[in-house]
Amino acid sequence: MPSDRRPGRISAVGFAASIGAIAGASLAARRGVRWVAAGVLTGATVLAAGEALARARQRPGEIPALPQRILTSGALAAPLGWLGARLTGAGPLAVGTAAGAVSGAMGLRPMKVALGPAVGFTVGAVVKGWRPRPSSAAVAAATVVIYRTLSAAVFRDAQVTLLAERVRAEELPFVVPLAARTSYVGTGYVRELAATMGGTYTEAARDVGIVASLDELAGPDFDPATVDPLVRQFYEHTTRFMLDIVPQWRMWVRPGYLLYRTLVARPLGQANVPMNQRETLRGVRSRIDTITVPGDGAPDGTIAVRGWIRSFADTDAPIYVGIYTTYRHDERGYVSVGFPIPHGSFTATLVPRARDGGGLTLTSHGSGHAGHYLSYIDPESGELTTLAVPGFGEQLDVYVDDAELRAEHAFTVFGLPFLVLHYRIRPKGEDGAQ
Repeated sequence: MPSDRRPGRISAVGFAASIGAIAGASLAARRGVRWVAAGVLTGATVLAAGEALARARQRPGEIPALPQRILTSGALAAPLGWLGARLTGAGPLAVGTAAGAVSGAMGLRPMKVALGPAVGFTVGAVVKGWRPRPSSAAVAAATVVIYRTLSAAVFRDAQVTLLAERVRAEELPFVVPLAARTSYVGTGYVRELAATMGGTYTEAARDVGIVASLDELAGPDFDPATVDPLVRQFYEHTTRFMLDIVPQWRMWVRPGYLLYRTLVARPLGQANVPMNQRETLRGVRSRIDTITVPGDGAPDGTIAVRGWIRSFADTDAPIYVGIYTTYRHDERGYVSVGFPIPHGSFTATLVPRARDGGGLTLTSHGSGHAGHYLSYIDPESGELTTLAVPGFGEQLDVYVDDAELRAEHAFTVFGLPFLVLHYRIRPKGEDGAQ
């Protein structure tokens, strides 16, 4: 066992033990103090032993074994099932269906989304007539374990793969290694980051773009000289423009997205995309906050961080906070957009391609480093543990149509389209805009 991985394994085993202890307590909660104590001890021992075995057999580039991941997810569901029943008085049918719906929503693809509540309803219906009736914690745990086992058997392609574990950020240039240090990202993220970095913060910087120059993106599939001047101006001077957005969601993803938005996006203050055009009529504020950090050979005034922040104009509630970077590898330029999350980052790395009529396409469906990556960033060392997310895809097309800038930002999951954001891009000052 490499010595630098031992602390991480010990921490993982300890965390698994704590999950098992809580799960054991919730499963035995209605049977008295002695049973609860036995449940804590048993749950902690079983899950810790399973984690230790999984980590010992784990090879470089692999995530822990599937059985342990399934067991852990079931253990996480147990206390949630117990709590849900205590707060609402829900029976096994409702608890099972809810647990299955949440698990299915995390599966993303339509068939997984549908399979989750179906499994939960079936489990709840089966145990409803049992005497004695199983606890709500047991129903939730059983639902998740059965669902994940069936899902793994039916859907064979991996949703995530372990790309790197505890490596220096320099080894993964396609990852934006900037995390949120609190549980809420919000529109003040770049300001807080500047204080941490010791740089000069500028809110709503004037006349800057999400990239410094399109010339940085030159490569085999893209010649910046072919780009329409209006498209170039948008990328290099983004703050000169205002954007009207029309979101187009596929119906199958709406229930899962509403759940994600309520439970994750809004409390997190990140990735809270409007559900419909009515929401965008509230007004959307767009700005780029920057951080300049002199030194390392860079001239004064060089922008080190460009954070494109979009929020609802009436409340300043964040829609998204994206950190835009560019880099070159193997004679090819890339755009990497990092979305900070607590102790980590979700990064979309896009490769440029020329589009007919002087437009520009940025896509994750390409060669080299193009793709999506979810990273945990060690708060002490800054080392990255990164998962590749091969099932997620996106493509951004910016082009000129009848002398007006347009854009379509399309998203897919396992090849199935689920969202397109349609943009009309206008120079600021038009129609009285400021």
